[in-house]
Amino acid sequence: MKTVSLGNTGIQVPVLAMGAASLGSIYHPVSQQQANETVSAALENGVNYFDVAPYYGLTKAEAALGKALQGVPRHQYTLATKVGRYGDSLWDFSREATLRSIDESLSRLGTDYIDVIQCHDIEYGDIPQLLDEALPVLRELKANGVVRNIGITGYQLDRLEQVACEQKVDTVMAYCTWTLQDRRLGNVARRLNQAGIGVLNASPLSMGLLTRGGAPQWHPAHQSVQQVCREVSALCDRKGVNISQVALQFALTTAAEHGIATTVIGTASAENMLDNVRWSDRPLDDELLAQIDALMAPVLNIGWDILPGNGGKAQK
Repeated sequence: MKTVSLGNTGIQVPVLAMGAASLGSIYHPVSQQQANETVSAALENGVNYFDVAPYYGLTKAEAALGKALQGVPRHQYTLATKVGRYGDSLWDFSREATLRSIDESLSRLGTDYIDVIQCHDIEYGDIPQLLDEALPVLRELKANGVVRNIGITGYQLDRLEQVACEQKVDTVMAYCTWTLQDRRLGNVARRLNQAGIGVLNASPLSMGLLTRGGAPQWHPAHQSVQQVCREVSALCDRKGVNISQVALQFALTTAAEHGIATTVIGTASAENMLDNVRWSDRPLDDELLAQIDALMAPVLNIGWDILPGNGGKAQK
């Protein structure tokens, strides 16, 4: 697996990273054995950057990932987790909550340091509290070696860019904004990259929007966006290819030119992980992409912050 530099962190990340949220059984039950097999498949194929959070499965994902990594030499993988979000509508960026969260994450993950600690979905939390309490305590912990790098995550790109540059964080992870349907992260990522900030693109399948099964019922994308994505999926099927494959290939093959270091895709299946690895090695079909672009044009870059749908974060 090809690796690239994650901003100025000194970390070499694989161009494909594993999101571990689903190890917390948030979509369907996942056994520890399944978690072990998925993590093992990732490591065997050079996917050694793992992103998780206390919020995912309400601590279950961290616990499952920690157990799956037992026995693996610590220097062989990079671990990213988060602070600040602890429920569907529960954010706490206070100093006390941040310290407690990191202690608990270290215990669940079975490690004594975290490579990348990220403030989770910052636009929905208390920004003054984030700036005055969470980030200062994270800097203290960085000075002590408990965390190695500090990042922020979220969906609203203007807020992410402003906070990242003003606070000089090490990484930014944005989700659902560098996909076949939404490509707004590109220009932002270039600017962040020029500032030495590592950029991670999460959810290249846009939380299920760009899959054969289509968006789940709770998805915040507008129905007009969902309909076009279903048409794109049908086009891919007629061409004999899975839309998920095309979506992942698009994200991977266009990342570098836009300053995106790695693409984080979630899975709790060794089989899916191996599919992702295999797809990452295949070239993108430019003719098919042109046809997809033509279909996608009416809804390109129409996120749920622009045209809200019926659920999810559109309601927050």
